[in-house]
Amino acid sequence: MRGYKEQPPIKMNVGVKIRDMGGAPPAPPPPLPPPPPPWAHKTLLFYKAAMTAGRKKIDRFGERKKMEWWISMPKVELHAHLNGSIRDSTLLELAKNLGEKGVILFSDVEHVIRKNDRSLDEVFKMFDLIHIITTDHATLTRITKEVVEDFASENVIYLELRTTPKRNDSIGMSKRSYMEAVVKGLREVGAVDVDFASRYEGNPLKSGPVDGICNGTTKEKIFVRLLLSIDRRETTADAMETVKLALEMRDLGVVGIDLSGNPTVGNWMTFLPALQFAREQGLSITLHCGEVPNPKEIQAMLEFLPERVGHACFFKEDHWENAKSLKIPIEICLTSNIRTGSISSLDVHHFADLYHEKHPLILCTDDSGVFSTSLSGEYILAASSFGLGKKEMIELGRSAIEFTFADDEVKRELREAFDSAAGKLEL
Repeated sequence: MRGYKEQPPIKMNVGVKIRDMGGAPPAPPPPLPPPPPPWAHKTLLFYKAAMTAGRKKIDRFGERKKMEWWISMPKVELHAHLNGSIRDSTLLELAKNLGEKGVILFSDVEHVIRKNDRSLDEVFKMFDLIHIITTDHATLTRITKEVVEDFASENVIYLELRTTPKRNDSIGMSKRSYMEAVVKGLREVGAVDVDFASRYEGNPLKSGPVDGICNGTTKEKIFVRLLLSIDRRETTADAMETVKLALEMRDLGVVGIDLSGNPTVGNWMTFLPALQFAREQGLSITLHCGEVPNPKEIQAMLEFLPERVGHACFFKEDHWENAKSLKIPIEICLTSNIRTGSISSLDVHHFADLYHEKHPLILCTDDSGVFSTSLSGEYILAASSFGLGKKEMIELGRSAIEFTFADDEVKRELREAFDSAAGKLEL
């Protein structure tokens, strides 16, 4: 992993004999420390950057303890794109393989993958590379497994993972087989128990209480639910196909539909019939809304009354009045908004206004791999940038439970996990 230096093996002095007068054999060497999880380096960078931005002196002795507090806090992630959350190490390996096959020029992308602070042009280059890589079933399964493990390892106890089902006729990939590869990745997670299937289907992967994540008494557990994304480049028929697939896979944890993709292409009316059908069939809806200045579309989306919207970077005053009066929850992605240039700085980010007005909001990563972030990092960034304490951040995290697309029983377990953790974490 980038930022982790492998320690040399401990050498044993085999030439020294034990004394005959009852000398005890030398103690076995201590085990090597395990490598940190893939997100740890990113979270540490976020902590340092956030403290520096807030003009707070970094106490290196207490730095790790503070970072561990944010990691140990239970979290809910509601806006995470599967392919954008790929590990840098995995992307590097897969890109190198493609380079050896002559599909890409590896030297053109290697330096971009190894960077943490990528420019907007480099971010788009990453997305182009990911699009090339994620076109076979085995890769999708691997990425899904790793992404879930990464979120679980930083105490995300509920994850809504969104992805756009793709078709690749050259390798026999259909939208259905794409999603089957994703579900296979959920089944292959071994580090934690994954609850992703409908309870009434008797999911064999379910385990004990989710608060085992926080108290260490049982194997860690994460709830994972899937959102199928409609790409704005698609036709009405394509969008309808995605919705019908989502309905067919509800027993495998699909709970909703997302509209995403390049915000400068496509027309809202193209997707409206499919979204209306999804709602009629009981699927929840979240929309990427206000990523670019498009007042008429923003207004039309708000009038559709989605259960949540993501970003909301280019809302005008009347849009905010509408969203606030309707209490539509906003998925906030701080790092993503800054890196893409949608928001010029955190000083003018709408998070502060929404938080102080007690409007429903959720901190999210968007694309943790591409933007070199983690959900712990986003919480650190919000706390340091907007002057929020640990108690406020736990309350903010707990409030996200009410905006999930989960059933009431799952929400109850999540609340219990937060309440249990709040009593154990030092505030």
